[in-house]
Amino acid sequence: MKILALESSAVACSVCLTEDEELIAEAYENSGLTHSVTLLPMAEEMLKNCGVKLEDVDVVAVAAGPGSFTGLRIGVSAVKGLAWTLDKPCAKVSTLEAMAWNLVGFEGNLCPVMDARRSQVYNALFSSDGQTVARLTPDRAISLEELTEEVKKMDRPQILVGDGAYLCYNYWKEQGLPSRLAPPNLRLQKAWGVARGALELAGAGKLITAAQLVPDYHRLSQAERERMERQQKEHKETEGE
Repeated sequence: MKILALESSAVACSVCLTEDEELIAEAYENSGLTHSVTLLPMAEEMLKNCGVKLEDVDVVAVAAGPGSFTGLRIGVSAVKGLAWTLDKPCAKVSTLEAMAWNLVGFEGNLCPVMDARRSQVYNALFSSDGQTVARLTPDRAISLEELTEEVKKMDRPQILVGDGAYLCYNYWKEQGLPSRLAPPNLRLQKAWGVARGALELAGAGKLITAAQLVPDYHRLSQAERERMERQQKEHKETEGE
């Protein structure tokens, strides 16, 4: 099964082409340029260099969240555009699970973590036996304090991955909680993990259509939060009249 995967959930973006678990080609960029400029050209150039047409691809996959609201919208929109015209099935992959798949060769507890601001992180916990990963918690936005208390009850140190890895590592070091950082080349999101997660979804019969594909933000945007706060304030003022 050929899978074209796109990852644009954070500052770095990447694309890859796989045949089942085998990586055929991958392009990665962490230059700070906007994903709307880099993502689709990367995918098109990669396919061209491989001599593969979009028609030859069986599944188009994307990291659908959590992550940057703008990055997720760009990635999901790109995949919808690629898949729609040729009626290709889509794989909606958890960003956090994709990061765990990138560390599948390590045995132990895997802790993908992304900085969600407002004193929270996006996180899910996984375990790996060196061959596959198993989910231990759902994806969630959680405070660092809550995550720390949860991890304290586990039997093995966590392997931290993601743009929030240093944040957790330094905090846990102060708490005397053992952990280790994923290698630098595997620490940020990469498209191979998205493709590997997509392979699991395909095997479980959980592929979807382009029309069904939407991001999973896991939290309201800042604009939505501010609007709700204004509405609540206006409601209280009205009640006080």
